[in-house]
Amino acid sequence: MSAGKRALDIGLALLLALLLWPLALGIAIAIRLVDGAPVFYVAERMRAPGEPFMLWKFRTMRDAAQNEGVSGGDKGARITGLGRFLRRTRLDELPQLWNILKGDISFVGPRPPLRRYVEMCPALYGEVLKARPGVTGLATLAFHAREEALLAACRTAEETEAVYLRRCVPAKARLDLIYRDNRTLCWDLRLMAATVIRRVGYR
Repeated sequence: MSAGKRALDIGLALLLALLLWPLALGIAIAIRLVDGAPVFYVAERMRAPGEPFMLWKFRTMRDAAQNEGVSGGDKGARITGLGRFLRRTRLDELPQLWNILKGDISFVGPRPPLRRYVEMCPALYGEVLKARPGVTGLATLAFHAREEALLAACRTAEETEAVYLRRCVPAKARLDLIYRDNRTLCWDLRLMAATVIRRVGYR
């Protein structure tokens, strides 16, 4: 990560933390009152092959004994009412400001994958994760809605896994590699602006 990109991440994360802490506190209180504890969902993700970290989010799902793999239609019943709103607006990702300040992720980059997928596709993720993972990015903007639609149609964990590996991982990787090979601070700012506009303009 370049010094300029890191400086942008730190400065913007501190500014947003200062501006949005009342909102984050309100969300935390709402989750505690409506859905109970825990308020946060903390799970391992990979910053690079062999470099795990703990990613923070607001909890949007009910706990389950088995919670492996990505979220598909098989997990849809576990998403709480408040959780659906937080996911739709991406407010569940506010705690990731902490991950940005720590340097685990950036504002812009490929979404940090689960260890299992990095181990299944080491060569692919070895290339994708040459760019620091991010909260948003080219693949998030261009493919997220399609990925949600594909996975929502899955009814078992096995089907979700198969669809994700066959149809989502390669498509997102192609976009992530385009970003990796062409990334600039100006493009990062454009992708961040596009993310905000999409959230504000959501219907």
